[in-house]
Amino acid sequence: MSNEALYELIEVGKTFRGPTEEIDVLRNVNLDVAAGESLAILGASGSGKSTLLHILGTLDSATKGVIRFAGRDLAGLKSGERTRFRNKEIGFIFQFHYLLPEFNTLENVAMPAIIAGKSRQEALALAEEAIEMVGLTGRKDFGVTTLSGGERQRAAIARAILMRPRAVLADEPTGNLDERNGQRIAEVLAGLNADLGMTLIVVTHNADLAGKMNRRYELRAGELYAQS
Repeated sequence: MSNEALYELIEVGKTFRGPTEEIDVLRNVNLDVAAGESLAILGASGSGKSTLLHILGTLDSATKGVIRFAGRDLAGLKSGERTRFRNKEIGFIFQFHYLLPEFNTLENVAMPAIIAGKSRQEALALAEEAIEMVGLTGRKDFGVTTLSGGERQRAAIARAILMRPRAVLADEPTGNLDERNGQRIAEVLAGLNADLGMTLIVVTHNADLAGKMNRRYELRAGELYAQS
């Protein structure tokens, strides 16, 4: 893990404006995340965890404050720049795997490289390597509809790390899995963070997964608190 800050959040806030009132989902969030660090964000449903993660990944924008990624102000990115930033710098893992049923496991994992303009041969070679890292080599040619829930999530993780992004953002990655598969996914994510040095930020209710992270925070009423 490096001492260099990958993410810097300064007084970040997010307000949703309804027909009769404004709702502050995030309030004055301050956070530095070092390159290669792993961090868990916990909190009750509706506490703003996913909103914060989406802002970190430029899927949403903050209402106020400053967000820097490797010194770059994310608020200044135009639409096309945001798309390129996400494809190159960020790997996303969601509670639902969002794999495409018409393609096999290898082709699904290769999608980010194909979208980035790499040749099919190069994209599939990268996918082979990523699939091996998550222990799914024996299932690479299978249709994703034949995979178990845990296998599908490992395929989604392989897709997220395919382009070797500097940050991986995971939103409840064990939320749809039983305890055994949830533990396997926690081990895979912690191992990839250690082996590849990618910054890992996880939103989770899973205490086992959170316990494998370097630091843990809790969101309460839109405010971020460090856990010991």
